Amino acid sequence: MNEELFPRERTEIAPGAVHVPDWLGPDLQRELVEACREWARPPAGLRTVRTPGGGTMTARQVCLGLHWYPYGYARTVVDGDGAPVKPMPDRLAELGRRAVADAYGPQAPDARGRLAPAPAYDIALVNFYDGDARMGMHRDAEERAEDPVVSLSLGDTCVFRLGNTASRGRPYRDVELRSGDLFVFGGPSRRAYHGVPKVLPGTAPPALGLTGRLNITLRVGGLDG
Repeated sequence: MNEELFPRERTEIAPGAVHVPDWLGPDLQRELVEACREWARPPAGLRTVRTPGGGTMTARQVCLGLHWYPYGYARTVVDGDGAPVKPMPDRLAELGRRAVADAYGPQAPDARGRLAPAPAYDIALVNFYDGDARMGMHRDAEERAEDPVVSLSLGDTCVFRLGNTASRGRPYRDVELRSGDLFVFGGPSRRAYHGVPKVLPGTAPPALGLTGRLNITLRVGGLDG
């Protein structure tokens, strides 16, 4: 949609949780889609995530920097082909730092609301959603660092649900994330439960050449040593 009755504006959804619409321009969106296609190739490529209880996530995933599995991190794809995880690209880490600066200002708040240095992003999780995929309410809890999580949306629009830090239930707030949108959650919202209850098929920009939704989430692990 090129014309909005009410233009979408930067919005603080909750303390430390900021939505910046149309943050990624069309050219950068296309570059990131092509990069995701390369990262998805084996070895250490796109995989279906299986939970310890025997279930499977409907969104498929590839990791950069460190490999996430339920519920920890490793340097190899311990729940897949066993290959070393692909490195975290410097340009993606720099994009994360720029995202935080644009969302918050020059410095990001930590979990106690204090100003912190620019995050050194070292992990990226790329999730691919087809039209039927969902993501249940969960917390990004395996990282030791409290730096903000950066979420970049590409392709189909989704409903993103940001909850509270105490439980998977209410109160929560639903936000529509479109291709190119930025969502950052840090400070008091860093450990908030969140999920994707719905993807809207066929809503991706035609010029992007993508069927489905890609979500790139950038994190600081704080796991060295």
